[in-house]
Amino acid sequence: MRRRAEPAGGVRLRDVQSGDLDAYVRLRCDPAVMAELGGPQPRDRVAAQLRRDLETVRDGSAWIKMIVPDGGTEVAGTVTVYAHDGVSEIGWMVAPEFQGRGLAGKAVRAVLDLARADGRWGLIHAFPATTNAASNAICRSGGFAFLGEEQTEFAGRLFRTNHWVVDPCGTRR
Repeated sequence: MRRRAEPAGGVRLRDVQSGDLDAYVRLRCDPAVMAELGGPQPRDRVAAQLRRDLETVRDGSAWIKMIVPDGGTEVAGTVTVYAHDGVSEIGWMVAPEFQGRGLAGKAVRAVLDLARADGRWGLIHAFPATTNAASNAICRSGGFAFLGEEQTEFAGRLFRTNHWVVDPCGTRR
């Protein structure tokens, strides 16, 4: 079932689509976007990632939303919720030219609102790098509770991360 785009006061969210390869390449191959995630991904792997992501959206095991600024058409970034190892996790990324506008924070809050309405994700965890001040600030302002630092694996690499959690159905937001 295809969800329509949801407005979020400054951003519009829509499901990832097969035509989003250019946006995926722009984000995942950009050294600045991927600096906190071990560096840019090889371009030749991005199409396969998009195909996997489209399948997870089709089968309902993840929400992968493209962030589009209100009034615009260009994708500014992504916000994703998915379950793995019994944990629901949220992650986001925004292209450098769109950073500093509050788009990621608005998109995260909008997805948490969708999760509250949907009710299936339970507690949602975030694991930004300890050095990623902007993402940690989104967690703080988004009502996440800080659980501590830990090692987290992403794309086969280990990172020192802050572990945050939020209950989208709770009152703390």
